[in-house]
Amino acid sequence: MTRLDLEPRHIVGIVCLGGLLFAPFLTGVLTVDQLTGALFLGMFAMSWDYVSGYTGQLSFGHSMFFAAGGYTAALVNLHLGITPIGAIMVGTVVAGLLGVVVGFPALRLRGPYLALITLIIPLILVQIANIFPGYLGGEAGLRNPERLVPVGDTVASILTTIGFRTPFDQEVFVDYYVTLMFFLGIFALFYVFTRSYVGDIFTAIREDEDAVLASGINPAKFKVFAFTMSGAVGGLAGAAFVHLAGNPSPSNLLFVVVSIEVVLISILGGMGTITGPAAVGIAYYFVRDFLQTTFSHVSMVIFFTLALLVLFFLPKGLIPGLGALSRKILELRDRRANPTT
Repeated sequence: MTRLDLEPRHIVGIVCLGGLLFAPFLTGVLTVDQLTGALFLGMFAMSWDYVSGYTGQLSFGHSMFFAAGGYTAALVNLHLGITPIGAIMVGTVVAGLLGVVVGFPALRLRGPYLALITLIIPLILVQIANIFPGYLGGEAGLRNPERLVPVGDTVASILTTIGFRTPFDQEVFVDYYVTLMFFLGIFALFYVFTRSYVGDIFTAIREDEDAVLASGINPAKFKVFAFTMSGAVGGLAGAAFVHLAGNPSPSNLLFVVVSIEVVLISILGGMGTITGPAAVGIAYYFVRDFLQTTFSHVSMVIFFTLALLVLFFLPKGLIPGLGALSRKILELRDRRANPTT
C-alpha cells in the first residue's frame, strides 16, 4: 500500500468527519440540535467502552459519572458563582474521584457482582436527589446554569451574516461546534491511550487477568486507572452537557435506561474499539428518534429486533464486522487483479 492509498475505513472516517464539520450548513437547525445530543451520547458510549470494552469490567450504572459531573458543575455554578469553565473542571475532578471509589471494588469483584454495584450507585444518587430537593432539585432537577459560550453581539452579527438569524439558530450553531470539539477531543484522547501499551494491557486484563499478574504487571492499578479516566471523561461530558443543553435533572443525568442503552450501543458498535461506540452512539440517537416518530408503540420492538439481527450476523459489532468485510472485498479484488499462475 503506497503512502497515498487509503483503506475503506479511513475513507469512511474522513467522510464522516467532513459531514460532522459541515453539518450546520448541510441540514436544518433542528437536525443540528439533535446531532448535538447524539454527540453527547457518543461521548458517553466512548467513556463506557474505555473501561468495560477494554478491561472487561462491566458497568451497568455508568450514568453515575455523567450525573456526578453534571450535577457538580451545575451546583458550583449556581450556588458558588464559579464560571462555567471552572465548573466543568470541578465536575470532571469529582467524577474522576468517583471513578477511583468505584475502581477499588473492581480489584476484588468481577462479572455480575461488580456490575450490580455499579447499577446500584445511580439508584442511590437518585434517592439522594429526592431527599434534598431544596438543594439538588428533586425529580424536577436544578434550574439551568450559565451557558458555556454566550452568543454575544459580535458572534450574533457574524452568524446572522452567514444565515443563522434567530437567537435559537445561533445558540444551536455555537453549542454544536463546542460539543463537536469536546467529542473530537475525547475521541482523540481515548484513541491514543487505547493504541498505546496501556490499551494492550487493558486488553490482556480482559482476556486473562491471571496471566497479566504472572507476567509481573500489576493489573490493579490499571483497572483503577481505567475507571478513573472513564469517570473523569464521563463527568466532563456531563458537565459540558448541563452548560450547553441545560436541564440538570435525574431524568437526563441519572436515568438507568441510559446506562443500559450505552451498553447496547457499545456492543453493537464493537466493544474495545472506541470508534464503534462513538459512531453507533450518534447513529443510535437518530435511529431511535426515527422509529419512535414513524412506528410509535412498536418502535422499540423493531429496534431490538434489528439489534438482535446485527448481533447474530456481526457478533463482534458493526464496525469490526464491516471492517472485516471490506478487507475481504479488497483481498478478492487484489486476487482478481493479480491471479496466480
